[in-house]
Amino acid sequence: MEGGRRGFLFTAIVTSGAGFLSSFSPNYLSLISLRFLVGIGLGGGPVLGSWFLEFVPAPSRGTWMVVFSAFWTVGTIFEASLAWMVMPKFGWRWLLALSSIPSFLLLLFYAITPESPRFLCMKGRTDEAVDVLEKMARLNNVPLPSGRLVSDKNIELDEVSGSSESTTLLTGAEESDSIDKDEGSDFGGFKSVGKLLAPKMIRATLLLWMAFFGNAFAYYGIVLLTSELSNGNRICAKEEVESVHSNNASLYKNVFISSFAEIPGSLLSAMVVDRYGRRLSMASMLFTSCVFLFPLVFSRAEILTTISLFGARLCIAASFTIVYIYAPEIYPTSVRTTGIGIASSVGRIGGILCPLVAVALVHSCHQTTAIILFEIVVFLSGLAVSFFPFETKGCRLNDTEVDMSMS
Repeated sequence: MEGGRRGFLFTAIVTSGAGFLSSFSPNYLSLISLRFLVGIGLGGGPVLGSWFLEFVPAPSRGTWMVVFSAFWTVGTIFEASLAWMVMPKFGWRWLLALSSIPSFLLLLFYAITPESPRFLCMKGRTDEAVDVLEKMARLNNVPLPSGRLVSDKNIELDEVSGSSESTTLLTGAEESDSIDKDEGSDFGGFKSVGKLLAPKMIRATLLLWMAFFGNAFAYYGIVLLTSELSNGNRICAKEEVESVHSNNASLYKNVFISSFAEIPGSLLSAMVVDRYGRRLSMASMLFTSCVFLFPLVFSRAEILTTISLFGARLCIAASFTIVYIYAPEIYPTSVRTTGIGIASSVGRIGGILCPLVAVALVHSCHQTTAIILFEIVVFLSGLAVSFFPFETKGCRLNDTEVDMSMS
């Protein structure tokens, strides 16, 4: 685990650098290679959510994480608007170059970005953690609790029970000895991965992977279906195909309009996540998405398709937001970043596979099969969420491992 601050830097440099260079690609192979690097950079995005989560008080953590996630929606709308304005006149190179600017702006904030105090404590760097906490206290005009902060690893090794939010005193000899034992113990992150699949956590981990897979599969699939269903209907009906320019303009317009479904989705998740809890909120959003998609099995009239996909995207956007809130809350500090990163990677697999459904099946005039497959994946994801081991609403973040093998 390298800490949220380094993840912040990695994401900004790789995403902005590779994104900007891709606009100068001399051939298709170099373009694909650079966009692959952009994908790697974006893969570090969940680290930012985990880092932000550790600075937010437990009672309002859900709401603030929704606000944090809402910027994804803002970015989606901004990108759709940019493509609509730039692509017809200036082409894809200008679009890629301009799209890299927001990531470059992240670098301006790196110097003032604090490291997670929890991460510093886990590494035994308590003096640095205290410095960060003191700055936070000054900014919030509150006094820092009295006592001496020590590494949470000491608490775990000494089997001292209690919340990580309280102050624990240990002797200097105990502290030094515990820290020395911890140094270099997680070679290549394999120890953290092993903990995720240990008996205490394996149930939560596998269910979380299913939730991420289903959310990503449905989210990106619905984005693609926004344009592919209408195009597929025209092709399968053997109607006259519009010009390329007209189709492109329609694509940008459809994506732009459908992206606004995520705004009420974010508002909805903000209203329910801290009131009804993570599990109930996610499960209800996923099952409601199934309801919205179901009419498309029988009819794909234009107005019905628009309403169904708008409603389904609203619900999936809300569910996707909440799963990024729940994931950091169920893991202890020692494996939090690793757990979220791997779960997000499983979600990316869903995002990779969904075009095979949204594009290939629709283009081959198997629209009904495509919709049914989306229904199955989303429904199974809702079931997985229903079996999550426990609710985290209002709970403090864990710094030590807990048994999540049973509810």
